[in-house]
Amino acid sequence: MAARLRVALAAVVLAVVTPWVSALTAQAVEDSGLEVGRRAYELSDYEKAVKVLQDAAAKNPRNGEVFLLLAKSHFELRQFDAAIANIERAIAVAPENSVYHEWLGRSFGEKASKSSWFSALSLARKAQQEFETAVRLNPKNYSAVQALIEFDCAAPGIAGGGEDKALPKIERLAAMDEAEGHYAAGNCRRQKKDYPAADAEFDKALVNAKSPELIFDIGDYALKRNQPRRLLAVVDAGHKVSPGDPRANFYRAAALILQKQKPDEAESLLREYLNTAPRRTGYPRPALAHDWLGRLFENQNNRDAAAREYATSLHVDPKDKTAQEALRRLGKG
Repeated sequence: MAARLRVALAAVVLAVVTPWVSALTAQAVEDSGLEVGRRAYELSDYEKAVKVLQDAAAKNPRNGEVFLLLAKSHFELRQFDAAIANIERAIAVAPENSVYHEWLGRSFGEKASKSSWFSALSLARKAQQEFETAVRLNPKNYSAVQALIEFDCAAPGIAGGGEDKALPKIERLAAMDEAEGHYAAGNCRRQKKDYPAADAEFDKALVNAKSPELIFDIGDYALKRNQPRRLLAVVDAGHKVSPGDPRANFYRAAALILQKQKPDEAESLLREYLNTAPRRTGYPRPALAHDWLGRLFENQNNRDAAAREYATSLHVDPKDKTAQEALRRLGKG
């Protein structure tokens, strides 16, 4: 009887444990696919990320994080329809997730920027609705709040925008986070081309900014305005909040080039940026880094080296007008 009891108990344990082990194995496979996809995304290998994440999504269509990363990968590939479809699947899994609605808004917004006027109007309204939903679900999702304020400041009234709608949101945001409020106010003034007011607000934002994306977007503004002092303030703020972020190298190099100082350091920083920075929205494009190398060499009257950098920029981005104009200026166009 004892032997039979042991056999029976073993059968019961096996019946209970086997599904549990199978579930753990399936979860491990799913997690592995998500992590492999995330590593590919971080390395800017978006094609690989899409392939891996599509497989992971097929194995478990209830994992919203897989669909979010899949949408972000398509977003970086400028495949906005696919990005929208996947983030909508994430929302179907978790409709109360603020970040998912924010990314659907961003995807609608980017698609709108590439669409005809009539289609763009409809897409812009959808973007606004998604940003509003994201903020309602999480009022401290500051990137969603910033996106909604930027929409209000930039979009015409016919699309649902208007600065009058933005101002109360800026006040509420400033009450929660002073630096975010100053950035939002500066960004709104930037949309209206009121640059002195934008300068003042951005300087205040940099004092206590906590978001690398906020800080380095101010860097992009300062770059376009040829403001070396503000670029160096961006670098300092970036080092405090996100040590090792490659964007600090880029903006410091640009500041040195504008000041015509330390050309060897500037070149080294730009080369390092090109070797380490992801190819991603929010990071200066590789073509832009080559444009600044070209400008560095022009400062040194090294026309051949400058032309090589501008030609490389055009190879990376055939539509780069800065490189096209520079090559014509150098007689190499």
